[in-house]
Amino acid sequence: MAKLKLSPIADDKPVKVTVELPAPLHRDLSRYAEILGQESAQPPADRVRLIAPMLERFIATDRGFAKAKHERKP
Repeated sequence: MAKLKLSPIADDKPVKVTVELPAPLHRDLSRYAEILGQESAQPPADRVRLIAPMLERFIATDRGFAKAKHERKP
């Protein structure tokens, strides 16, 4: 493991990220927001606000990532 000059930087506030999505993925995300709104009897969810929980869920359920993350802890 490399000896870095910086120590880990605390993650204590949100980070704004700009991302380009392929058109089919954007359409699916929009449709997902509509369906989520219908199922919860609410207006369609803001599709942009769905991205973070989707990524969190994906990462939380990825067993390969969890194993690699656990193996690399100091």
